[in-house]
Amino acid sequence: MGRTGGATNAERKPFGSVNKKLDVAATSDVGSCVEGSDCGNVEFTKEEIDALVNERLKMKKFDHKGNMELVSELNARLKVCIKWFQKRDEAHVEGEGKLQKALDALEKKCAETEAEMKNKEERFSATISELRQDNTCVQERLVKEESEKLDAIACHRKENEARIALEALQASLSKDLEKAQQDILVANQRAASVDDMYKRLQEYNLSLQQYNSKLHSELEVARESLKRVEKEKSTIMENHSTLRGHYSSLQDQLNLARTAQDEALNQKDTLANEVKCLRGELQQVREDRDRQVAQVQVLTSDVVKYKESTSESCAKLEYLMEKTKSLEETCSSQREQIRLLEHQLTATNEKLKMSDLSSIQTRAEFEEQRRNVHDLQERLAETEYQLVEGEKLRKKLHNTILELKGNIRVFCRVRPVLPDDVAGSEQPVISYPTSTEALGRGIDVIQSAGQKYPFNFDKVFNHDASQQEVFVEISQLVQSALDGYKVCIFAYGQTGSGKTYTMMGKPEASEQKGLIPRSLEQIFQTSQSLIAQGWKYKMQASMLEIYNETIRDLLSTNKSSGAENGAPGKQYTIKHDANGNTNVTDLTIVDVCRIEEISSLLRQAAQSRSVGKTQMNEQSSRSHFVFTLRISGVNEGTEQQVQGVLNLIDLAGSERLSRSGATGDRLKETQAINRSLSSLSDVIFALAKKEDHVPFRNSKLTYLLQPCLGGDSKTLMFVNISPDPASVGESLCSLRFAARVNACEIGIPRRQMTAQMTS
Repeated sequence: MGRTGGATNAERKPFGSVNKKLDVAATSDVGSCVEGSDCGNVEFTKEEIDALVNERLKMKKFDHKGNMELVSELNARLKVCIKWFQKRDEAHVEGEGKLQKALDALEKKCAETEAEMKNKEERFSATISELRQDNTCVQERLVKEESEKLDAIACHRKENEARIALEALQASLSKDLEKAQQDILVANQRAASVDDMYKRLQEYNLSLQQYNSKLHSELEVARESLKRVEKEKSTIMENHSTLRGHYSSLQDQLNLARTAQDEALNQKDTLANEVKCLRGELQQVREDRDRQVAQVQVLTSDVVKYKESTSESCAKLEYLMEKTKSLEETCSSQREQIRLLEHQLTATNEKLKMSDLSSIQTRAEFEEQRRNVHDLQERLAETEYQLVEGEKLRKKLHNTILELKGNIRVFCRVRPVLPDDVAGSEQPVISYPTSTEALGRGIDVIQSAGQKYPFNFDKVFNHDASQQEVFVEISQLVQSALDGYKVCIFAYGQTGSGKTYTMMGKPEASEQKGLIPRSLEQIFQTSQSLIAQGWKYKMQASMLEIYNETIRDLLSTNKSSGAENGAPGKQYTIKHDANGNTNVTDLTIVDVCRIEEISSLLRQAAQSRSVGKTQMNEQSSRSHFVFTLRISGVNEGTEQQVQGVLNLIDLAGSERLSRSGATGDRLKETQAINRSLSSLSDVIFALAKKEDHVPFRNSKLTYLLQPCLGGDSKTLMFVNISPDPASVGESLCSLRFAARVNACEIGIPRRQMTAQMTS
């Protein structure tokens, strides 16, 4: 029997006197416990209850007073035991309420799991339809590929010629012309390899169909697990209903026992009062009899002495004899009443025995209910384990969906028209197709001559899209960093197209926060919610900028630099290890635990970043900004370790010298920015051609992005477009570059996860 009331063994009153006779002190303790309202210190064990139930009172035949005291003592102890049992019953009711709450929580979790599985099924079907549409689009792109490549080669040659003319690089003109001629020859060779590429695309489509069937099989397994959970839920509900029926029957039996006990106590009180009255009358009759016997003796002696007494004395004697006979009859009738009272007392004892038996039966049912509760708790633990397994399956399917959408995904965003934009024709230069296939994924650029250039990307945001709508589309990709993947998101576009607003926004206004602060808020919120599943995360942040092909530490406390003081500053070196991890030597790395710390570091970096004024932008970013968050997670329950990296990059804007009007330092900055972006274009060209050598080392920017562009990272590019009619040429170049990026295949992302070795 379990303990209640929280009392210690030192405070619990002994109840060993159940097996022995209670002394006067024990009797007074029990009596005070019955009369009082607080009996929380008295507790019972199984042996004590058995002894109390099986106790047989030693009744003396004529000692009625002692017998009644024994009965009253037994009744007092039974009252204490019943009160203790009531408290145990209340504790059982509380336990049943907790179990009901647990069952409600389990039902809620099951409903959420079912809804989530339905959503996954819908997403899978949507993904399959998108893959089929992509297959048809690929076939159409094969036809357009040759013309687009020729246009790209011509555009690239024109850009090289313009850059050579502006920078007065007369010596490299002949080399660029030879390179352009070689590109023409390569383009002719590409036309011959289009058929081979089409065959590879068919093989890739076949592999996608096989992977789709695999996803269907996993979905069927998830459905079967959901059906098992529903069956277990129904069995739990049936057990709960049976428990309620047992509880109601026990309550009815307890009420009957209480009423029977109350009736027995009332009868006992009335019998005790009658016995007291009879005892008084019997004593009075005995005293009268003794007096009459004495009088008879005196009268008998008087009769012997006075035989000559008168008839009056004889009459008196007869009267006394009759009175004696009546007294004897009264005594016999009182003896009969005493026998009847004794029979009633034995009947009362039998009723008490029956109540004891019912209490034993109630205790057995209580033990059975406790076993049922234990079984339900075990099932609840098993269900929680299945929920953890379902969470693992969700992560796996989530990563699979991202891989199906492409390793380098491209989103396009068009900024709103600003008052400073040049007023053009009434016809807008940017339009969005309304067909079902291209809705939300297509964008058209219209030149002044009326020629339309269509483009398709993974997602296109028009000028009305809010920061929250943009972030929702990348939130799943940010989640992958917590799951142990390398994630890279960078913004590309001409100066003044809204890259910095997309990435940083205005952190002081909640509606205008950019992708960087929103991504960090999601990372911290999700890491806090995963604590309940046993995950603990450690995060380290670093921020740098690449200015004129020089790396600057934006979190360094030493504000001096070689560019400012004319002396050589600290040299930062980019290093890649065998696992694809990137490190910059001597770079400041800060441990962060709260979002407030990240916000403070972002403000510090924004104040240190290089900005300048040009004719195209009042606050033009003159450097490439790179934010890196390293995430290390450990699950204490499963002993798993994950290591993820989140790179958020705001590239400097490309610009034409004829429009920016840059001179002096601004001219050097523009040339360095254009060279690094041109190196990035060369890297993308090499990846698209699947060349053996990719020129990552041509610039600090491409060498820093090498794991993101050529490794096992999940990469997303934002191409930002200006709706200004004067920027149509730059917009076309940016969109063509984004289309090449979207066509690159850089490999399947790998999750950085290890398991701890236990001793």
